Amino acid sequence: MAKARDRTEDFKDAARRAALNLEYDEAKIVAIMASFIMHKSLERSIFTKAALKTLESIRALEQFLSKHKKDYVDVHRITEKRGIASSMRQILWSCLDLDKIYILQVTVFIKACKEQIDVLKNSINNEEANSKGWLGIRSDSSNADTIAHKHGVVLILSEKLHSVTSQFDQLRAVRFRDAINRVTPRRKLKPKGPTVAESSTSGNIDSREVSNTGIRQTDDAQAQPIRFQQQYLDDETHALQVELATMLDAVQDTETKMVEMSALNHLMSTHVLQQAQQIEFLYEQAVEATNNVVLGNKELSQAIQRNSSSRTFLLLFLFVLTFSVLFLDWYS
Repeated sequence: MAKARDRTEDFKDAARRAALNLEYDEAKIVAIMASFIMHKSLERSIFTKAALKTLESIRALEQFLSKHKKDYVDVHRITEKRGIASSMRQILWSCLDLDKIYILQVTVFIKACKEQIDVLKNSINNEEANSKGWLGIRSDSSNADTIAHKHGVVLILSEKLHSVTSQFDQLRAVRFRDAINRVTPRRKLKPKGPTVAESSTSGNIDSREVSNTGIRQTDDAQAQPIRFQQQYLDDETHALQVELATMLDAVQDTETKMVEMSALNHLMSTHVLQQAQQIEFLYEQAVEATNNVVLGNKELSQAIQRNSSSRTFLLLFLFVLTFSVLFLDWYS
């Protein structure tokens, strides 16, 4: 097998001779020879520039999510950074406030990317409408390939944006689940508070009993009613503490359920938006199929007309041929 040979110099010599034969001046010849060394970059089309800009926006959104992923998911880390007390109510409200901030920022990114994708779709639809000729038939096959390629680019960008938004939804679900899991153990530990109160009240009762023993040594008649009254007040205080602890558990349970409902509402709205996009896509396909059926009916009607005209012509031709044969037979 013969070895490959570099013919670049021969091509340059041939180009120089052709330029001399066409009587180019020295400046044009130098420019031609320089173009072999420094190739000109191809000018990108408007669609390509817009698609690259959209891809950069989607990548910026993805980088934003990856950069703030730990801060967004880890609720305890956020509360430590902001110096928030570790009570359940403050943790949940800090989660909701931070969630609003992140949703606003991510929504701005997603809205910008969605608008850019819509602009690309509209440009493709306009180009496709302009490329169609009579009866909706495309006149150029290369233009049809270009339009199909652009549709593929828009589909890839839409899938990329959808994957990034689904990643954000997963982060939100993990964040709310983590917040609820952090709150639940504290709710279980809260009922232990009355036992501490009971120990403190029992300690107070013991101290009061020790002090009352001194008083009882001096005056037993006055110490007995005071001790019973103090015991009655301690029992009422303990009952109020138990009732307040029960009410606090109910409030905490309600707040937890509200957080769960807000997370479920967001996930439901995301799924409804996805279903709306799918319904819109199916509607566009149905409209396109209807247009294709209408065009097919027009072509069928034209084919029927052509068939009837050709049938009439054939009958006329057979009649003329028969008459000619009869005339020739009579003439002979």
